[in-house]
Amino acid sequence: MGRLFWKIFFAFWLTLVAAAVISGTLVSLERRAREGAEPELAVGPPQRFVTDLAAATLEHGGVPALRAWMNDADQRTRLRLYAVDAEGRDLLGRAVPSAALERARELAADPQGRGAREARAPSGESYVLFVPSSPRTPRPVRVPAGMMLVIAAVASLAVSALLAWYLTRPIRALRWAFDAAASGRLETRVGPRIGRRRDEIADLGRDFDRMAAQLQTLMSSQRRLLHDVSHELRSPLARLAVAIGLARQDPSRLDASLERIEREATRVDELVGEVLTLARLESGSGTSLPQSVDLADLVASIGEDARFEAEASGRRVRLEIPDRLVVSGNAELLHRAVENVVRNAVKYTAEGSEVLVRLEAKKDLALLRVTDRGPGIPERELARVFEPFYRIRDDGEKGFGLGLAIAQLAVQAHGGTIGAQNVPGGGLRVEISLPLNSGSGS
Repeated sequence: MGRLFWKIFFAFWLTLVAAAVISGTLVSLERRAREGAEPELAVGPPQRFVTDLAAATLEHGGVPALRAWMNDADQRTRLRLYAVDAEGRDLLGRAVPSAALERARELAADPQGRGAREARAPSGESYVLFVPSSPRTPRPVRVPAGMMLVIAAVASLAVSALLAWYLTRPIRALRWAFDAAASGRLETRVGPRIGRRRDEIADLGRDFDRMAAQLQTLMSSQRRLLHDVSHELRSPLARLAVAIGLARQDPSRLDASLERIEREATRVDELVGEVLTLARLESGSGTSLPQSVDLADLVASIGEDARFEAEASGRRVRLEIPDRLVVSGNAELLHRAVENVVRNAVKYTAEGSEVLVRLEAKKDLALLRVTDRGPGIPERELARVFEPFYRIRDDGEKGFGLGLAIAQLAVQAHGGTIGAQNVPGGGLRVEISLPLNSGSGS
């Protein structure tokens, strides 16, 4: 059960608690209203009996006898008798309920005497005798069934409206974000609109942001790739046009022109091949099912080829490789990645210097370090060296700036990492780390 379930669950219980609180508040207010209300006159056979008895006591025993009888009756019975004189004072000095007194004076004039009487003491003093309703036995307060339904409905509507607003607000934000993305605004992010929510809807919003960011990156990469490819193709195509024009103008130079055309056509073919490889790796379709690859044998083969080419230009390649080091992956892609890095080092190392290729196992990783003695790379540009078509300088050297970009994608496709750093004294070191196969070693 997810976090959204618990929010709905707590909303349900909040409805019950709200209904209970409203009902309790109404009952409490009603009880307080009853307790604060002034007692009214109580009319009935018990009250009539008490007033008749009090009247007889007053008429035959006088005020002292009635006062003693009232004190005794107040302690022994639940009926509180009031004897009020003409000035509105109770015989026992208690506060007199005005509403009950007014009603008692009206009833005292009735000869029937329905619970209130007027009696005279032997001394001639006149008293109104009556019994008010007792506050000691309040009637129970009950909320009508209809009122309970109204309370439950109001509480349910309030909590449902709050829950609906809470759930639909991020959904509206998601709809807005999807519409914006569908319109091509891939920079749209829904996270700021969702805020700090922690539920499945918020997770969906964060997934959308990741998707939009990835799409934005891919689209930007595609636009940059198209721009760079068009820029790279422009130069060889221009040279092809010039060679064709020269061949037409001077047939005697036909062989040289055809040689130039062939060279430029080969260059365009190589560029297209590199671009296709880069595109396949970026889309993830350039990898096949993993297989066991002896990385030591692969690096040794590449190193021997590089050594043969380096010696022709006055450079050397030194190999430090174990007998066996097995990784899991695609042998063709790994060969492409390692070859691009080694050839790049041979290309830029200083004449008369050597390129060191060292492969070793460290814990569960295979570490390949290729170190040259070239000019290195400015520190501020180290992070860009793996970007497609990035070249530090346009020195007329062959190459398209795709070798290290392809190597990075190939290594990442195998769950590895690649990085570059300058070395003291001049030169560049490129380090590749790849996960080892379980049970493999040097």
